[in-house]
Amino acid sequence: MPADADPARSAGDAPLWAAGEAYEPYVGRWSRRLAPEFLAWLDVPDGARWLDVGCGTGALTAAILDGHAPAAVLGVDPSEGFLAFARRRVGDPRAAFRQGDAQALPVPDAEFDAAVSGLVLNFVPDQPRAAGEMRRAARPGGTVAAYVWDYAEGMQMMRRFWDAAAVLDPAGAGGRDEALRFPLCRPDPLRGLFEAAGMRGVAVEPIVVPTVFRDFDDYWSPFLAGGAPAPAYCLSLDEDRRAALRGRLRATLPTAPDGSIALTARAWAVRGTA
Repeated sequence: MPADADPARSAGDAPLWAAGEAYEPYVGRWSRRLAPEFLAWLDVPDGARWLDVGCGTGALTAAILDGHAPAAVLGVDPSEGFLAFARRRVGDPRAAFRQGDAQALPVPDAEFDAAVSGLVLNFVPDQPRAAGEMRRAARPGGTVAAYVWDYAEGMQMMRRFWDAAAVLDPAGAGGRDEALRFPLCRPDPLRGLFEAAGMRGVAVEPIVVPTVFRDFDDYWSPFLAGGAPAPAYCLSLDEDRRAALRGRLRATLPTAPDGSIALTARAWAVRGTA
């Protein structure tokens, strides 16, 4: 995955991003910082067989390979564009990538020691089914875990964008804000999803990483690429309304004397035992 996992894409039907090249500048670069923190929290032993559900551009798969000595990692994603990007970026022979749906994983029962998903579950139409599929794919006693962006408060680059958009266009922006569209992305719904899928010992934990932009253009330009809800909304505006949004963001973002913009991104992580 990601995605806005992040992936920022559909994990069940058509992808919202055509290729990994568009996803990377938006949230892919930040999702790569989340993955090692998430994996350290899981503490899965070396030599494990991993399943990466909604593998996207391969950020989580690469982190598993780099720091956790797996026997093998299988990444599954519905987007051939993402899979092509992941295959180019991840050349380790222990990794394989396969097209598939999180709601009907193309894997046998009890095949993996750990089934994980990064920034994807909120995009899956049938989230209980996806959680059940991850549990099915994990061996009894194996680890099942996922993380999603905290769109409501903690994913500041998006929160700042939507807060500015809501001031200028309360009717148009409100319905697209991920905080409203993805109620799963909070501790209690995540815990409930995993418990209802039959996982034991479910725990939820925040993960926070810095997201420092070189300058305003480094922050703004990914919103002009389309794809995820915020960039798609940005591109839907006419030139004057887009300029007004750009101006409000430039005026309200915390900009250092050197032009850099230091924000943070929080994700909620959930884990349980199959």
